[in-house]
Amino acid sequence: MKLDALVLQEHRPTVDRQRLAVYLAAVLLSLALLVSLAGLAWYERGEAVDAAQDRSRLMSRVLEDQITRAVESAAQGLRSLGDSPALAAALAGGEGHAAGEALSQQLSQTLQGQPVLRNVAVLSLQGQVLASSEAGEAGLQLSLPLLGALPSEGGDRLAALLPGRGLRDLRLGAPASPVFMLPLLRQHRLPGGRHVLLLALINPDALANYQSQALADAKGSALLSSFDGQLLAASESVSQDPGTRLSHHPVFAQWLPSREHGSYVGVGAQPGTQVVAFRVSRTRPLVVLVEERLDLALQGWRELMHVLLAVAGAGLLLVSGAAWVALRSLSNGARARAALHRAHQRVAAREHDLRVLLKSLQEIVFRTDAQGGITFVNARWSALSALPIREAQGLRLPDLVAPQHRQRMEALFAPEGQPGESRSTQFALQAPDGQMRRFEISVLPLRDEQTQALSGFAGSAVDVTERWVAQQSLQHQLAFSALLQEMSPLPVSMFDAEGRYVTVNQAWEEFTGRSRQVTLGQPVGNFMPKAERLVHDEQDARLLREGGRIRYETQIQHRDGSLRDMLITKVRVPDQNGGVAGILCTLEDVSEFRAAERATREARDVAQEASRAKSEFVANISHELRTPLQSILGFSELGMARGRDAPKLASMFSDIQQAGQRMLALVNDLLDVSKIESSVGTFDLERCDLRGLIQGVMRELEPLMARRHLRLSLRQPATPLAAKVDPLRFQQVVRNVMANAIKFSPEGGALDVRAQLSPQGEVHISVADQGPGIPPAELEKIFDAFVQSSQTKDGSGGTGLGLAICRKIIEIHGGRIYAENLGEPGSEGSGAAFHILLPLRQQGDSQVMSTLD
Repeated sequence: MKLDALVLQEHRPTVDRQRLAVYLAAVLLSLALLVSLAGLAWYERGEAVDAAQDRSRLMSRVLEDQITRAVESAAQGLRSLGDSPALAAALAGGEGHAAGEALSQQLSQTLQGQPVLRNVAVLSLQGQVLASSEAGEAGLQLSLPLLGALPSEGGDRLAALLPGRGLRDLRLGAPASPVFMLPLLRQHRLPGGRHVLLLALINPDALANYQSQALADAKGSALLSSFDGQLLAASESVSQDPGTRLSHHPVFAQWLPSREHGSYVGVGAQPGTQVVAFRVSRTRPLVVLVEERLDLALQGWRELMHVLLAVAGAGLLLVSGAAWVALRSLSNGARARAALHRAHQRVAAREHDLRVLLKSLQEIVFRTDAQGGITFVNARWSALSALPIREAQGLRLPDLVAPQHRQRMEALFAPEGQPGESRSTQFALQAPDGQMRRFEISVLPLRDEQTQALSGFAGSAVDVTERWVAQQSLQHQLAFSALLQEMSPLPVSMFDAEGRYVTVNQAWEEFTGRSRQVTLGQPVGNFMPKAERLVHDEQDARLLREGGRIRYETQIQHRDGSLRDMLITKVRVPDQNGGVAGILCTLEDVSEFRAAERATREARDVAQEASRAKSEFVANISHELRTPLQSILGFSELGMARGRDAPKLASMFSDIQQAGQRMLALVNDLLDVSKIESSVGTFDLERCDLRGLIQGVMRELEPLMARRHLRLSLRQPATPLAAKVDPLRFQQVVRNVMANAIKFSPEGGALDVRAQLSPQGEVHISVADQGPGIPPAELEKIFDAFVQSSQTKDGSGGTGLGLAICRKIIEIHGGRIYAENLGEPGSEGSGAAFHILLPLRQQGDSQVMSTLD
């Protein structure tokens, strides 16, 4: 055997190295082949996906440009129609039949120049058709609520998709139509002051034709939807009908409104994985989506994969065949020597494992003679006993334990007992550190096979000191917990999964008036009325089913017969097997708290009613004041016109006119305050480019700046500043701030207006003047109602309501407004700056109800 081992020892390293070299060569060649082909396949797949995304992005940009141009062309047609003399002449009743013919010709020309339009009409603000490009539709009464909110004067708005083909389908009670139309509204003011609506009905099928023509040679599909996800038009390959909501689409659920264009690979409107690209219209709340099925985009890549798989299979077969031939030649020569060597190794390993096992055991393993004398003990004995192994051999194990445990150890080693019967007990033994440690010992009697006489005992002992200490601590903790429960001022009870009381504390007994002797073991709530018991049974069933903790309030009868408002907290208590041991319940009397809460609510209702009455009073009295003020202003203007030849009389009428205008401004400000503070102050939010709104205010105030010879510096970014605002209210804020800057700037001074995007993602608008500035202590007070800066006490100030209204409007929009001095207040040319900050896009509904306490 030693000779075979020596031979094997000589040849095994060489054979192993050869086999290892063969394995490594085969594995490396296979891995190199697979990694190369996998990398090539992954690269080609990425190229195919990138190409599909580039196509989709390009197509979405082209379609967005076409559709935006079509809609803007229709809007331009409406603007041209509104500016045409034929419209004003026909609606003013002038030139008779000729004016009507001219208007009809103008409508027809507008329709002919717009291939996406079905109809063009002129409506009154009450919905009556005044003129239409379709014969026989004049005089129809339309239901304007179907078109949504009307645009502001001089503005247009794209309404929601509606079923129907023409104006007759917009009447109240019109039958449903299988086709759809997209109304475009514009409010126009005629020279005589009359307001009319210009209506163009866009044909969604024409927009769909644009998409189908653009995708004629492509594999994908195109969709046009509103910004809120309503499908307006789609190519023929799209299965959804117009009007379908696409709110679940990732573009509307995840991308918008933070991104205006983009692409991704994932879920789309069509089934399966799609290559999706989208783009938001530059000027309209429209979204163009282009989708291409991923499997179609990867069709060429899959054909390439077939070739790569064939190459990989052939290469692996070649490598495997070569490795098999090499290994077979090596295995035949070493098989016999390896088998013999393995046999020797198994025997040696088992002997070694047994020795290591005995040394590494955390238990004391021993053997004794028939009288309990130690004949063998493992190394663990030295770590757990103060007596060395050599001195312990030959001594009786019962004599080494603590005196109080010797009797049970003598019984453990008694010669009586059944053959093969295992015996166990616990004992204490002094450890090397002098402390007593507890052990759990188990022994098995050993008997002679022929005579069955007792020859000794074999056994083991486990150190259970930590477990014993933990059990003692647990018992103490349980006793302490029971004492805490008993001393708790809150009524506490516990009942098992069958709904029977297990324990209650003293507070529970005092609350219910029932002793624990008659309660334990009884069904839960057996002393409650049936209706009250059903409430608790339903909550208990839900807690046992779902787990966790529940809290609810109900009324429970006190032992004095009164009903108390109780806050009940219940938790499911698990057992040691992961099941349900029962439910722990605590009761908290919240009767006084609920009474105080009701009193507080009543007081708040009274205060709110008083605030509402105040706002209504201000609104009513302001309306009453405007009627005589209009008469005063009218007669003062008449007196100024007739008293031009009498300077003194003209001066008096001028003073009356100026005082009336100041009074009217005060009344208008009071009306604005009352509207904002009342429940009827509604803000209609829409996504706007703030640059246009700011420029409109600047043009409006140009005559006022020209009279004071003021220079205006307006700086705005080239990119849109898009935010959701009420355009009229936003312009009111800018107008008030600009009017203050003009009022306090010296003649020939300069005004600096900036609009930009702040690093925090907010729209930042600043208006700076060269006036006297604002005292530092008044920078915040000037935004309070009826408060003016001390710099305006000379009479140049207004009502003290303008800045208060501005702050209230900006706060309702989710922004803020503040003022700062540009230099030392009172010094020449120091000036002040007002800053308006708005969130770039505001999430939520398009209407905000301003309700103030």
